[in-house]
Amino acid sequence: MITLDLFVMMLAGATALLPIFARDILAVGPVGLGLLRSAPAAGALMVSIALSRHPIERHIGRKMFFVVALYGALTVAFGLSTSFPLSLAILAALGASDAVSVVIRFSLVQIETPDEKRGRVSAINYLLVGSSNTLGEFESGLVASWFGAVTSVVIGGVGSLLVAAIWMGLFPDLRRVDRFEPADTEKIDA
Repeated sequence: MITLDLFVMMLAGATALLPIFARDILAVGPVGLGLLRSAPAAGALMVSIALSRHPIERHIGRKMFFVVALYGALTVAFGLSTSFPLSLAILAALGASDAVSVVIRFSLVQIETPDEKRGRVSAINYLLVGSSNTLGEFESGLVASWFGAVTSVVIGGVGSLLVAAIWMGLFPDLRRVDRFEPADTEKIDA
């Protein structure tokens, strides 16, 4: 789960390129840039409120991979969009899908990790989550300098889709997680 987030966020770091999209592609200026920057947070807030009333209880692994793939697909859609209202909606959906992924991943890390390892695993998780966004912005800027902003975002979205597909194959047990259940500490003690 931790490496899934690391690679997806490293590839799909479109937010660093929002000033280029606001000025050159969508032609919306500073106010439009502010709206573009706030759209993912608005989407995340809406889905967080919904999840507080209707938590995810079943098919957790499949849902996690679905929202990660959705994040990649939405990143591609954002990269190709030339409509400001559509771009806002896509960014809000990006924030919503990321919020669902974060809730699932952080919950699984806390619940599935044995008590004696939870602090270390959580520390690694927070370290990688904090650095993956910055590394993703660097990657997006570097690729944009080579191929342009649109191509950079599309490549990142396609890369995120590939990562989701590869991780589903590499970690079938994660895909099959049905419910949030504590780690089996008896197996560890034995």
